Amino acid sequence: MLVFSGCSIMCVASAVDPLRAANRVSGETLFDWKLVSMDGAPPVTTSGLPVAVGGKFDPGEKTDVLAIIGGFGTRMQGTSALLAGLRRVARSARAVGGIEAGTWLVARAGLLEGRSATTHWEDLEDFTAAFPGVDVRPDRYIIDGPVFTSGGASPTFDLMLHLIRSRLGMAVALDVASVFIYDQARAATDAQPLVSLGRLDGYDPRLAQAIRLMEAHIDQPLTISAIARRTGLTTRALEKIFGKSIGETPGAYYLRLRLSAARRLVVDTAVPMADIAARTGFSSAAGFSRAFAKTFGMSPTQLRRR
Repeated sequence: MLVFSGCSIMCVASAVDPLRAANRVSGETLFDWKLVSMDGAPPVTTSGLPVAVGGKFDPGEKTDVLAIIGGFGTRMQGTSALLAGLRRVARSARAVGGIEAGTWLVARAGLLEGRSATTHWEDLEDFTAAFPGVDVRPDRYIIDGPVFTSGGASPTFDLMLHLIRSRLGMAVALDVASVFIYDQARAATDAQPLVSLGRLDGYDPRLAQAIRLMEAHIDQPLTISAIARRTGLTTRALEKIFGKSIGETPGAYYLRLRLSAARRLVVDTAVPMADIAARTGFSSAAGFSRAFAKTFGMSPTQLRRR
Protein backbone atom coordinates (compact mmCIF):
# COMPACT_ATOMS: atom_id res chain seq x y z
CA MET A 1 0.00 0.00 0.00
CA LEU A 2 1.55 3.25 -1.22
CA VAL A 3 0.50 5.99 1.20
CA PHE A 4 0.74 9.72 0.49
CA SER A 5 0.80 12.61 2.95
CA GLY A 6 -2.54 14.39 3.02
CA CYS A 7 -4.59 11.21 3.02
CA SER A 8 -7.14 10.35 5.68
CA ILE A 9 -6.09 8.08 8.51
CA MET A 10 -9.49 6.44 8.12
CA CYS A 11 -8.66 5.46 4.54
CA VAL A 12 -5.46 3.78 5.72
CA ALA A 13 -7.30 2.00 8.53
CA SER A 14 -10.14 0.93 6.24
CA ALA A 15 -7.64 -0.63 3.86
CA VAL A 16 -5.55 -2.45 6.47
CA ASP A 17 -7.70 -3.31 9.47
CA PRO A 18 -10.26 -5.56 7.72
CA LEU A 19 -7.37 -7.68 6.44
CA ARG A 20 -5.86 -7.81 9.91
CA ALA A 21 -9.24 -8.84 11.32
CA ALA A 22 -9.63 -11.55 8.67
CA ASN A 23 -6.33 -13.04 9.82
CA ARG A 24 -7.48 -12.86 13.42
CA VAL A 25 -10.87 -14.50 12.98
CA SER A 26 -9.37 -17.15 10.71
CA GLY A 27 -6.54 -17.92 13.09
CA GLU A 28 -3.93 -17.79 10.33
CA THR A 29 -2.15 -15.30 8.09
CA LEU A 30 -4.31 -15.21 4.98
CA PHE A 31 -3.44 -11.63 4.04
CA ASP A 32 -0.07 -9.91 4.24
CA TRP A 33 0.66 -6.27 3.50
CA LYS A 34 3.36 -3.63 3.56
CA LEU A 35 2.93 0.13 3.84
CA VAL A 36 5.36 2.25 1.84
CA SER A 37 5.80 5.91 0.93
CA MET A 38 7.58 7.59 -1.94
CA ASP A 39 10.69 8.42 0.09
CA GLY A 40 10.43 5.94 2.95
CA ALA A 41 9.52 8.66 5.45
CA PRO A 42 6.25 8.43 7.40
CA PRO A 43 3.50 10.20 5.45
CA VAL A 44 1.46 12.61 7.58
CA THR A 45 -2.31 12.21 7.43
CA THR A 46 -4.84 15.03 7.53
CA SER A 47 -5.29 14.52 11.28
CA GLY A 48 -1.58 15.14 11.81
CA LEU A 49 -0.90 11.51 12.64
CA PRO A 50 2.06 9.99 10.78
CA VAL A 51 1.80 6.51 9.30
CA ALA A 52 4.68 4.14 10.01
CA VAL A 53 5.91 2.61 6.75
CA GLY A 54 8.23 -0.27 5.96
CA GLY A 55 10.30 1.54 3.35
CA LYS A 56 9.96 3.44 0.11
CA PHE A 57 8.05 2.48 -2.99
CA ASP A 58 10.03 0.14 -5.23
CA PRO A 59 8.33 -0.69 -8.55
CA GLY A 60 10.56 -3.74 -8.89
CA GLU A 61 9.39 -5.32 -5.64
CA LYS A 62 7.12 -8.31 -6.22
CA THR A 63 3.52 -7.70 -5.21
CA ASP A 64 0.09 -9.18 -5.84
CA VAL A 65 -1.86 -5.96 -5.33
CA LEU A 66 -0.84 -2.31 -5.19
CA ALA A 67 -3.24 0.10 -3.49
CA ILE A 68 -2.46 3.83 -3.73
CA ILE A 69 -3.94 5.78 -0.82
CA GLY A 70 -4.09 9.50 -1.47
CA GLY A 71 -5.78 12.68 -0.29
CA PHE A 72 -5.17 16.40 -0.45
CA GLY A 73 -2.43 17.24 -2.92
CA THR A 74 -2.01 13.68 -4.21
CA ARG A 75 -3.25 14.56 -7.69
CA MET A 76 -0.15 16.75 -8.08
CA GLN A 77 2.29 13.99 -7.12
CA GLY A 78 2.30 12.28 -10.51
CA THR A 79 5.94 12.60 -11.54
CA SER A 80 7.03 10.80 -14.68
CA ALA A 81 9.12 8.40 -12.59
CA LEU A 82 6.19 7.52 -10.34
CA LEU A 83 3.77 7.02 -13.23
CA ALA A 84 6.29 4.80 -15.01
CA GLY A 85 6.65 2.83 -11.79
CA LEU A 86 2.90 2.35 -11.51
CA ARG A 87 2.74 1.09 -15.09
CA ARG A 88 5.58 -1.32 -14.36
CA VAL A 89 3.79 -2.72 -11.31
CA ALA A 90 0.55 -3.04 -13.28
CA ARG A 91 2.23 -5.30 -15.82
CA SER A 92 3.02 -7.95 -13.21
CA ALA A 93 0.58 -7.44 -10.31
CA ARG A 94 -2.84 -9.05 -10.21
CA ALA A 95 -4.49 -5.73 -9.38
CA VAL A 96 -3.68 -2.04 -9.02
CA GLY A 97 -6.03 0.54 -7.58
CA GLY A 98 -6.58 3.96 -6.13
CA ILE A 99 -8.21 4.82 -2.83
CA GLU A 100 -9.82 8.25 -2.68
CA ALA A 101 -7.38 10.68 -4.41
CA GLY A 102 -5.06 7.79 -5.23
CA THR A 103 -7.38 7.31 -8.21
CA TRP A 104 -5.84 10.41 -9.82
CA LEU A 105 -2.42 8.76 -10.02
CA VAL A 106 -3.86 5.53 -11.40
CA ALA A 107 -5.58 7.57 -14.11
CA ARG A 108 -2.49 9.69 -14.86
CA ALA A 109 -0.58 6.44 -15.37
CA GLY A 110 -3.09 5.54 -18.11
CA LEU A 111 -4.40 2.50 -16.21
CA LEU A 112 -8.03 3.66 -16.25
CA GLU A 113 -8.35 4.51 -19.94
CA GLY A 114 -11.49 2.85 -21.32
CA ARG A 115 -12.47 1.59 -17.84
CA SER A 116 -15.02 2.56 -15.22
CA ALA A 117 -13.79 4.32 -12.09
CA THR A 118 -14.80 6.44 -9.14
CA THR A 119 -13.16 8.86 -6.74
CA HIS A 120 -14.22 11.03 -3.84
CA TRP A 121 -17.50 12.82 -4.57
CA GLU A 122 -15.85 16.25 -4.19
CA ASP A 123 -13.52 15.43 -7.09
CA LEU A 124 -15.93 13.73 -9.47
CA GLU A 125 -16.51 16.76 -11.72
CA ASP A 126 -12.83 17.67 -12.00
CA PHE A 127 -11.84 14.04 -12.47
CA THR A 128 -14.38 13.59 -15.28
CA ALA A 129 -13.06 16.66 -17.07
CA ALA A 130 -9.43 15.61 -16.64
CA PHE A 131 -9.93 12.06 -17.96
CA PRO A 132 -12.53 12.00 -20.74
CA GLY A 133 -11.53 8.42 -21.65
CA VAL A 134 -12.64 7.13 -18.25
CA ASP A 135 -16.23 6.17 -17.48
CA VAL A 136 -16.52 8.05 -14.19
CA ARG A 137 -19.33 6.95 -11.89
CA PRO A 138 -20.44 8.12 -8.44
CA ASP A 139 -20.26 4.58 -7.04
CA ARG A 140 -18.78 3.75 -3.64
CA TYR A 141 -16.15 1.54 -5.23
CA ILE A 142 -15.60 -0.01 -8.66
CA ILE A 143 -13.66 -3.07 -9.79
CA ASP A 144 -13.06 -3.11 -13.52
CA GLY A 145 -10.82 -5.98 -14.52
CA PRO A 146 -7.46 -5.69 -12.76
CA VAL A 147 -8.09 -2.10 -11.62
CA PHE A 148 -10.11 -0.96 -8.60
CA THR A 149 -11.06 2.48 -7.33
CA SER A 150 -12.70 3.62 -4.12
CA GLY A 151 -14.37 6.90 -3.17
CA GLY A 152 -13.22 7.17 0.43
CA ALA A 153 -12.81 5.53 3.81
CA SER A 154 -16.18 3.82 4.25
CA PRO A 155 -16.29 2.58 0.63
CA THR A 156 -12.78 1.20 1.12
CA PHE A 157 -14.03 -0.82 4.07
CA ASP A 158 -16.80 -2.11 1.79
CA LEU A 159 -14.19 -2.95 -0.84
CA MET A 160 -12.09 -4.92 1.63
CA LEU A 161 -15.15 -6.82 2.85
CA HIS A 162 -15.85 -7.69 -0.79
CA LEU A 163 -12.27 -8.92 -1.19
CA ILE A 164 -12.52 -11.01 1.97
CA ARG A 165 -15.87 -12.47 0.95
CA SER A 166 -14.70 -13.31 -2.57
CA ARG A 167 -11.62 -15.12 -1.24
CA LEU A 168 -12.79 -16.61 2.06
CA GLY A 169 -16.58 -16.66 1.87
CA MET A 170 -19.38 -14.59 3.29
CA ALA A 171 -19.23 -16.19 6.74
CA VAL A 172 -15.71 -14.81 7.30
CA ALA A 173 -16.74 -11.44 5.88
CA LEU A 174 -19.60 -11.31 8.36
CA ASP A 175 -17.19 -12.11 11.17
CA VAL A 176 -14.87 -9.31 10.06
CA ALA A 177 -17.73 -6.81 9.85
CA SER A 178 -18.74 -7.86 13.35
CA VAL A 179 -15.28 -7.11 14.75
CA PHE A 180 -15.91 -3.46 13.93
CA ILE A 181 -19.67 -3.50 14.71
CA TYR A 182 -20.05 -2.42 11.09
CA ASP A 183 -23.72 -2.42 10.22
CA GLN A 184 -26.55 -0.49 8.66
CA ALA A 185 -27.32 2.90 10.23
CA ARG A 186 -28.60 2.44 13.78
CA ALA A 187 -29.43 4.68 16.72
CA ALA A 188 -26.82 5.06 19.43
CA THR A 189 -29.21 3.44 21.89
CA ASP A 190 -29.65 0.25 19.85
CA ALA A 191 -27.97 -2.90 21.16
CA GLN A 192 -24.65 -3.68 19.56
CA PRO A 193 -25.19 -6.78 17.38
CA LEU A 194 -23.01 -9.86 17.49
CA VAL A 195 -23.14 -10.06 13.71
CA SER A 196 -22.76 -6.86 11.67
CA LEU A 197 -24.06 -7.25 8.14
CA GLY A 198 -22.47 -4.09 6.78
CA ARG A 199 -22.86 -3.44 3.07
CA LEU A 200 -22.39 -6.99 1.90
CA ASP A 201 -24.06 -6.73 -1.48
CA GLY A 202 -26.86 -9.01 -2.47
CA TYR A 203 -27.85 -10.71 0.76
CA ASP A 204 -31.52 -11.56 1.21
CA PRO A 205 -33.13 -9.39 3.95
CA ARG A 206 -34.62 -12.58 5.40
CA LEU A 207 -31.05 -13.77 5.98
CA ALA A 208 -30.46 -10.75 8.18
CA GLN A 209 -33.70 -11.44 10.06
CA ALA A 210 -32.72 -15.07 10.65
CA ILE A 211 -29.24 -14.11 11.89
CA ARG A 212 -30.73 -11.54 14.26
CA LEU A 213 -32.97 -14.26 15.72
CA MET A 214 -29.97 -16.55 16.15
CA GLU A 215 -27.87 -13.95 17.95
CA ALA A 216 -30.80 -13.08 20.23
CA HIS A 217 -31.06 -16.74 21.28
CA ILE A 218 -27.46 -17.80 21.89
CA ASP A 219 -28.13 -19.23 25.35
CA GLN A 220 -31.38 -20.96 24.42
CA PRO A 221 -31.10 -21.84 20.72
CA LEU A 222 -34.20 -21.89 18.60
CA THR A 223 -34.85 -24.76 16.24
CA ILE A 224 -34.20 -24.00 12.58
CA SER A 225 -37.87 -24.66 11.82
CA ALA A 226 -38.85 -22.04 14.42
CA ILE A 227 -36.48 -19.51 12.86
CA ALA A 228 -37.91 -20.28 9.43
CA ARG A 229 -41.47 -19.73 10.69
CA ARG A 230 -40.56 -16.40 12.28
CA THR A 231 -39.04 -15.20 9.02
CA GLY A 232 -42.04 -16.34 7.01
CA LEU A 233 -40.21 -19.14 5.26
CA THR A 234 -40.24 -22.90 5.08
CA THR A 235 -37.23 -24.67 6.52
CA ARG A 236 -36.16 -25.68 3.01
CA ALA A 237 -36.42 -22.10 1.73
CA LEU A 238 -34.31 -20.83 4.65
CA GLU A 239 -31.70 -23.50 3.92
CA LYS A 240 -31.57 -22.37 0.28
CA ILE A 241 -31.03 -18.73 1.30
CA PHE A 242 -28.20 -19.67 3.68
CA GLY A 243 -26.65 -22.01 1.12
CA LYS A 244 -26.67 -19.34 -1.58
CA SER A 245 -25.53 -16.42 0.59
CA ILE A 246 -23.16 -18.01 3.10
CA GLY A 247 -22.43 -21.51 1.80
CA GLU A 248 -23.53 -23.15 5.04
CA THR A 249 -26.75 -24.62 6.39
CA PRO A 250 -28.60 -22.52 8.98
CA GLY A 251 -27.75 -25.12 11.61
CA ALA A 252 -24.04 -25.04 10.84
CA TYR A 253 -23.96 -21.24 10.87
CA TYR A 254 -25.93 -21.08 14.13
CA LEU A 255 -23.54 -23.53 15.79
CA ARG A 256 -20.53 -21.54 14.56
CA LEU A 257 -22.11 -18.33 15.85
CA ARG A 258 -22.57 -19.87 19.30
CA LEU A 259 -19.05 -21.29 19.30
CA SER A 260 -17.59 -17.92 18.25
CA ALA A 261 -19.38 -16.32 21.20
CA ALA A 262 -17.98 -19.08 23.40
CA ARG A 263 -14.48 -18.55 22.06
CA ARG A 264 -14.60 -14.85 23.01
CA LEU A 265 -15.59 -15.82 26.55
CA VAL A 266 -12.82 -18.41 26.75
CA VAL A 267 -10.11 -16.03 25.51
CA ASP A 268 -11.24 -12.72 27.01
CA THR A 269 -12.73 -13.70 30.38
CA ALA A 270 -12.22 -16.03 33.34
CA VAL A 271 -15.79 -17.34 33.23
CA PRO A 272 -15.86 -21.06 34.17
CA MET A 273 -16.25 -23.46 31.27
CA ALA A 274 -19.52 -24.86 32.56
CA ASP A 275 -20.98 -21.35 32.63
CA ILE A 276 -19.71 -20.64 29.11
CA ALA A 277 -21.36 -23.84 27.93
CA ALA A 278 -24.67 -22.78 29.46
CA ARG A 279 -24.41 -19.22 28.13
CA THR A 280 -23.87 -20.48 24.59
CA GLY A 281 -26.66 -23.04 24.54
CA PHE A 282 -24.90 -26.32 25.36
CA SER A 283 -26.61 -28.72 27.75
CA SER A 284 -23.34 -30.17 29.04
CA ALA A 285 -19.75 -29.05 29.43
CA ALA A 286 -18.56 -32.25 27.75
CA GLY A 287 -20.70 -31.67 24.67
CA PHE A 288 -19.51 -28.06 24.53
CA SER A 289 -15.87 -29.12 24.75
CA ARG A 290 -16.26 -31.67 21.93
CA ALA A 291 -17.95 -29.17 19.60
CA PHE A 292 -15.38 -26.50 20.46
CA ALA A 293 -12.43 -28.81 19.79
CA LYS A 294 -13.91 -29.96 16.49
CA THR A 295 -14.25 -26.36 15.29
CA PHE A 296 -11.10 -24.75 16.69
CA GLY A 297 -8.70 -27.71 16.83
CA MET A 298 -8.27 -27.65 20.60
CA SER A 299 -10.43 -27.79 23.70
CA PRO A 300 -11.54 -24.57 25.38
CA THR A 301 -9.31 -25.37 28.35
CA GLN A 302 -6.28 -25.77 26.07
CA LEU A 303 -7.04 -22.48 24.33
CA ARG A 304 -7.34 -20.60 27.61
CA ARG A 305 -3.93 -21.93 28.74
CA ARG A 306 -2.16 -20.64 25.62
